[in-house]
Amino acid sequence: MSKTILIVEDEQAIADSIAYALRTDGFEPRHVLLGEQALAVLRSESAPALVVLDIGLPDMSGLEVCRRLRQFSDVPVIFLTARSDEIDRIVGLEIGADDYVTKPFSPRELVARIRVILRRARSLQPSLEAGMTIATAPAGPFELRPLEARVLFHGRALDLTRYEYLLLKTLLERPGHVLSRAQLMERVWSGASETLERTVDAHVKSLRAKLRAIDEAHDPIQTHRGLGYSLAGG
Repeated sequence: MSKTILIVEDEQAIADSIAYALRTDGFEPRHVLLGEQALAVLRSESAPALVVLDIGLPDMSGLEVCRRLRQFSDVPVIFLTARSDEIDRIVGLEIGADDYVTKPFSPRELVARIRVILRRARSLQPSLEAGMTIATAPAGPFELRPLEARVLFHGRALDLTRYEYLLLKTLLERPGHVLSRAQLMERVWSGASETLERTVDAHVKSLRAKLRAIDEAHDPIQTHRGLGYSLAGG
């Protein structure tokens, strides 16, 4: 995996402090000032392992950069922002960010978060040494293929984001078990310390929409008010 980390930040002092911490920890930082520059880098053949993305860029919002990025790449993203509004965190995570850091922050803590996210991203990659064994989840119409990071529903592959996949995988591995939002947060968003529980609800909603597109009459994800969610077993 690439060790290059793309820093998209228009404040040079902040970018320099992040770059120094990354170099100290063995990463190769690359810095751009604008969202359009970042998208150009991310479309190139030498795409980075992760993006540190400021929300307040001069040419476009970091949220818009992430929206456009998610149309062609699943590279991990950590947002930087001077704002701590709850709505910003929710929107950022819902459009595909992996974590969210509010300024001022410790560059060393940021690097630690980067390492957690990269470890988690590697765990989703198929293991060539493990062969092509497929694990099937014992949950009715679902088939879980962890080596491919895919889930089939009624024999059709679901087009899932990284966190939709991790959320559904967690439910599939415990059919019939009620998992609280806090438990789902711990298992799925374990590296995002500022993630809000409302993002679980948003991802469940998007998952349900994708499942209904295949089977409109069957909603296997059950809501338990005040408790959490479960996947109907069998």
